[in-house]
Amino acid sequence: MKKNLRIVSVAAAALLAVAPVAATAMPVNAATTINADSAINANTNAKYDVDVTPSISAIAAVAKSDTMPAIPGSLTGSISASYNGKSYTANLPKDSGNATITDSNNNTVKPAELEADKAYTVTVPDVSFNFGSENAGKEITIGSANPNVTFTKKTGDQPASTVKVTLDQDGVAKLSSVQIKNVYAIDTTYNSNVNFYDVTTGATVTTGAVSIDADNQGQLNITSVVAAINSKYFAAQYDKKQLTNVTFDTETAVKDALKAQKIEVSSVGYFKAPHTFTVNVKATSNKNGKSATLPVTVTVPNVADPVVPSQSKTIMHNAYFYDKDAKRVGTDKVTRYNTVTVAMNTTKLANGISYYEVIENGKATGKYINADNIDGTKRTLKHNAYVYKTSKKRANKVVLKKGTEVTTYGGSYKFKNGQRYYKIGANTEKTYVKVANFE
Repeated sequence: MKKNLRIVSVAAAALLAVAPVAATAMPVNAATTINADSAINANTNAKYDVDVTPSISAIAAVAKSDTMPAIPGSLTGSISASYNGKSYTANLPKDSGNATITDSNNNTVKPAELEADKAYTVTVPDVSFNFGSENAGKEITIGSANPNVTFTKKTGDQPASTVKVTLDQDGVAKLSSVQIKNVYAIDTTYNSNVNFYDVTTGATVTTGAVSIDADNQGQLNITSVVAAINSKYFAAQYDKKQLTNVTFDTETAVKDALKAQKIEVSSVGYFKAPHTFTVNVKATSNKNGKSATLPVTVTVPNVADPVVPSQSKTIMHNAYFYDKDAKRVGTDKVTRYNTVTVAMNTTKLANGISYYEVIENGKATGKYINADNIDGTKRTLKHNAYVYKTSKKRANKVVLKKGTEVTTYGGSYKFKNGQRYYKIGANTEKTYVKVANFE
């Protein structure tokens, strides 16, 4: 076979990462391409030890026209795997590493003859992974999170979704072949974008919404959600004054949405319905790899919208809002001595600091306020301290003794005298203590 049919390894993976065509080469709804860099197996229920992730880029042949020369088809790609949290690149033989391409009729196809919008099967022979001598002699099960990927352990075996392999003395796993189904070659001359449309009006939509009633036990079935979405929206590409439908996997999108909310689904598809959840439906063209995502809000009217328990708190120090990663959100702030509605308990964010989540209309907002601006921080005085109103005037005649525990609120303030002070006292009075007295 020709050299351009060979599945290349590390160099190809790098090319795939930067080439515009390769970046969209494999449609998501074909479930064939998994980014070779994303090797960690996220399938916690997987019944295998090694997760193999092929990344294939297939370009369709384009016939010569008046405006451009003929473009031959081509196939490149890479195979990687993850094992015990580490990523490994497949070893592919240099001289016999040519893949075989077959069409839906099992006819062998040359890469130069690949056609757009047709499903092909790519079979890569003699694939091996070196997991290191520390794993020598171990028996492992090889599989893939990609349902289109199968394996053969020996020549003549039927392709299987998982295979058991005993690693040799060097920790090498050898496979007779890796097979990838539903590989689509993209047409690089077809530039039509994918859009979602309303079935009734025919208008282009960027967001969607459906309403479904739960049963008398407050449950829905995945199939009813899928049917509701599919009956209201479709995806297509517009070209030459006509629409060509683009398929999308609504069922997987619904399952992913429920999994994200940690909602359990029974073996027959039933789940306890929340009042609302969002399904991100993605449609990707088999013809040119372009895609679009439609976020659909699913509302269940006869299931009550849960109210998050909340409390009213007074802000003692000007406070900004932060997201779940402890990064500031915008420039808005709550000024001191105003009240805010927050969750009943604090949450430690990524930086290890405790925050209160802001609650609005009974719902969590995903915005957080540093708890120190509300509850303050208890600090022990290391020196006797006066309480000040300004940099020159004392607030009262009180002398706080060394060893006294005092609650301070938020960060320190820099007064006109250049010294820094903490606000103390859960009140609106001007009562401050020098930071130096706590050091």
